[in-house]
Amino acid sequence: MENTQIFNVFFREKPAMMLVSLRNAKGAVYASSLAKLIDCTYSHVVKILQEMEKSELISFEKNGRLKLLTLTEKGSKIADSIENIRANLNCN
Repeated sequence: MENTQIFNVFFREKPAMMLVSLRNAKGAVYASSLAKLIDCTYSHVVKILQEMEKSELISFEKNGRLKLLTLTEKGSKIADSIENIRANLNCN
């Protein structure tokens, strides 16, 4: 089994990559920009983000009409763990 496939056995790809992308972001991240970044629909991204907010992994900050996404400390730790697992599996 290819390493990327085994990673996806343990993690759903899009939600895991959302956390990692937020952690690696250099500037402001919004749901629409995150959707483009991970190649996912906006509505799917928003649904996942709402669940992540309930689990205290991310927070939304109103910026006019837009909501800026930020990782919480808990979300950042989980993103780090996901990256460590990917590295141990030698995934790209």
